[in-house]
Amino acid sequence: MQNGTNLYALDISAASLTKACGGPCTEGCVTLARIGEDAWALGDSKRPDAAPLRFTTEELDAAGIDPARFGLGA
Repeated sequence: MQNGTNLYALDISAASLTKACGGPCTEGCVTLARIGEDAWALGDSKRPDAAPLRFTTEELDAAGIDPARFGLGA
């Protein structure tokens, strides 16, 4: 994260989490939202009350998560 910004200090109240599904999503899906420059929130649609985890683009890449799969640009 640039300038050492704390990802969990970013306000994500207006973030729109998008699902990435390979099928009908009947059992839930991973959700992703851009929450800032080089910052992402990763959630679980099966647990909507759980706070999304937050990652940098580099961390998402290391985990093999491609924002393009969610229709989002890195």
